[in-house]
Amino acid sequence: MRKAQKITESYKNQAMLQIAFIRENQEKVINALAKRNIDAKGIVSEVVQLDEQRRATQVELDNTLSESNKLSKDIGELMKSGEKAKAAILKEKTVSLKEKSKDLGEKAEALAEELTQKLYTLPNLPADIVPEGKTPEENLNVFEEGTIPVLHEGALPHWELVKKYDIIDFELGVKITGAGFPVYKGKGARLQRALINYFLDKNTAAGYKEMQVPHLVNEASGYGTGQLPDKEGQMYHSTIDDLYLIPTAEVPVTNLFRDVILNESELPVLCTAYTPCFRREAGSYGAHVRGLNRLHQFDKVEIVRVEHPDKSYEALDGMVEHVKNILQELQLPYRILRLCGGDMGFTSALTYDFEVFSTAQDRWLEISSVSNFETFQANRLKLRFKDKDGKNQLAHTLNGSSLALPRVLAGILENYQIPEGIVIPEVLRPYCGFDIIN
Repeated sequence: MRKAQKITESYKNQAMLQIAFIRENQEKVINALAKRNIDAKGIVSEVVQLDEQRRATQVELDNTLSESNKLSKDIGELMKSGEKAKAAILKEKTVSLKEKSKDLGEKAEALAEELTQKLYTLPNLPADIVPEGKTPEENLNVFEEGTIPVLHEGALPHWELVKKYDIIDFELGVKITGAGFPVYKGKGARLQRALINYFLDKNTAAGYKEMQVPHLVNEASGYGTGQLPDKEGQMYHSTIDDLYLIPTAEVPVTNLFRDVILNESELPVLCTAYTPCFRREAGSYGAHVRGLNRLHQFDKVEIVRVEHPDKSYEALDGMVEHVKNILQELQLPYRILRLCGGDMGFTSALTYDFEVFSTAQDRWLEISSVSNFETFQANRLKLRFKDKDGKNQLAHTLNGSSLALPRVLAGILENYQIPEGIVIPEVLRPYCGFDIIN
């Protein structure tokens, strides 16, 4: 298979979507978001105006409070000198100033909340090297590796294979819960567990600290990593407790660092976690979502990094190499795509997608995304580090799937099938305890 140009290139860091940055770089923000096919002129103008109103209100409030404090001192001095009549006049004035400051405080708070909600609607600015484009077809293929196997006559797609060997039952899942919640059985369950353990071992060997995290998160966590507001209705929500089932381990793991100030010497921070993931995937129908291709509950092993802004793109390249190494060991044919502006996630500045070639389906299946969010999440999370000069700076956050199991499993089942059964990739055999499913 051909190899495209090297992944590593020079990057120009974008600033976070803080109001100060937007105010001072309006054209830059509008042009950057145009790469996402978003006309941001209106919303940028709105947030700048709101910010001006908020700042003007705050100045008026500060002046009112200052005047009120001065009068209070004056009243104290007048009372000391026995000028009670004059003091009484000033007291009346302080009453009206207190009322005014209360109104201004409420106005400033309301404007700040409105501004925050508007800012939540603005996605991250794409990095300079993100290609133009609106659809997945316009993503840039930057690397391809591996040999696509030639399968025997009568080779089956994975949803037929799992039925033949009784290792995954989609109908049972429908009976218990609904579509998209499969039941793994026997060697299917063991292979699933083997993949999880293998991925975790690979990640911890690379320096990632393993974490076990909650599978439900609160609203603050959802806003922190950018899953909320949930514009597409992708999250399962427990309304009684106001908790959300996680769509990825990225959410609880990254939120471990919400409202945290790290020392520069503590960077980078590397974490990995296995969790089930829950996604409503509203409106997903058709052949391309059959079997394991699209699920509402699936297993995934995630890697998360907190990095110094100067080193985050070097770290992103390291994460790409890490996932490449896993796929090389699994001996699966894969490619890497640099996502175009229209196909990138809301929170990302730059994303690389990994896709495995499914021979039986004759199509590429996405199995990992590796992204740099720069300061976008850190700004929401208030995740900072103290630099050499003792100043607090926003960190950069990154995450990647290492890996998402369903489509990796689909790729293994389909690409490793022979007339006698499904051969287990060599690297997984010590974890499985068997060499073939038959």
